[in-house]
Amino acid sequence: MKLVVLAGTPGAGKTSVLLHTIKSLISDDKKPAVVKVDCLWTDDDRRFKKFDIPVHVGLAKDMCPDHFTIYNTEEMMNWADEKGADILLNETAGLCLRCAPYPDSCLAICVIDVTTGPNTPLKVGPLLTTADIVVMTKSDLVSQAEREVFRERVLEVNPGCKIVEANGLTGKGSFELADIISKWPDVGDDMVLRYSPPLAICSLCTGENRVARKHHMGVLRNLDGFMEYKGE
Repeated sequence: MKLVVLAGTPGAGKTSVLLHTIKSLISDDKKPAVVKVDCLWTDDDRRFKKFDIPVHVGLAKDMCPDHFTIYNTEEMMNWADEKGADILLNETAGLCLRCAPYPDSCLAICVIDVTTGPNTPLKVGPLLTTADIVVMTKSDLVSQAEREVFRERVLEVNPGCKIVEANGLTGKGSFELADIISKWPDVGDDMVLRYSPPLAICSLCTGENRVARKHHMGVLRNLDGFMEYKGE
């Protein structure tokens, strides 16, 4: 089975791009299945089901959606296999710019909104820097010069990626994405992450809600950049 992990910030157009790509895959006799991972709520499964393909929704709730995706990858692939799919399309919310839910043998696609500003690629981190494909959306809303600057910023942080300009309304770029997905190799037996998750957890991650440094333990970074460990 092929595994495609499609991530990106909210509002970038991930679902719209994926819908057009699924249409192209089905027309090429592929059998995709979709797992949509979000935080608290989504009705995107209704949009996917119009193609009469297997669709499953996972809500991360109190867990980081990227961590939720990594934790449940094997279960998602087993589910897709039971449904007779040959491609698993996993769309994840991708809220944390420090995390990257990409296994080494998946096709990693980062969807990024050009209207967020020319320096946005410099701020995204491994979600963008470890992706195979970077999909630039909403390019029609900015000038040619802004598009070119944005593209150069993407290549500055991820020189080896392929850039695809896509439009979630018209479907531009979806045929190219579907062709790349179709030619991508199947996943291996033992997958590992392309990029390590954050170094460790602090007590905020485990539920401590009091404000001020004196209440917290773990790996902590101070305002001046100094990192320290507090605890046993």
